[in-house]
Amino acid sequence: MNTATDVLIPAGTYNIDASHSEVSFVVRHLVVTKVRGSFATFSGSIVVAPDLTQSTVDVTIDASSVDTRDEGRNTHIKSPDFFNVEANPTWSFKSTSVRVVSDAELVVAGDLTMAGITKSTELKVALNGVAQDPWGNNKAAFTATTKVNRTDFGMKWNAALESGGVLVSENVDINLEIQAVLQISE
Repeated sequence: MNTATDVLIPAGTYNIDASHSEVSFVVRHLVVTKVRGSFATFSGSIVVAPDLTQSTVDVTIDASSVDTRDEGRNTHIKSPDFFNVEANPTWSFKSTSVRVVSDAELVVAGDLTMAGITKSTELKVALNGVAQDPWGNNKAAFTATTKVNRTDFGMKWNAALESGGVLVSENVDINLEIQAVLQISE
């Protein structure tokens, strides 16, 4: 099994390959089910330093590119009740620190800005490995996860259920499957 320090990701600047990556979320609906969504448009860079703890991440997401496979829900999510994309069209994550937690995991702390509000957030990151594609491009793959409370970002809309509970959970799981291509090696 590869570990965070065994993967040997070459130092350098990597750009996220959006066509081979995914930024998605999961939220409980009606207390008992999960609704999934993703973003079609996002970009970013990852600077891998020779000392992994000195690495940086900078990501931007087009909030209006949200897709939950239901156009009515997408429209509601884009409204001021949730994302308020007219006033806050982009979201971002900018790392502030990286630490090795175990042989298989890093934690990337940073400032997450959603719906115009910035909060400190930690991403649990697994380094999945590196590979060269058939065209000679060096790529690195990462999986990152976090959980946020949407009300911390001003997304407070909800509806009470007759059976108890609320329509939409406050907790949101965020999942990233990232493939990044090496642009500049160090």
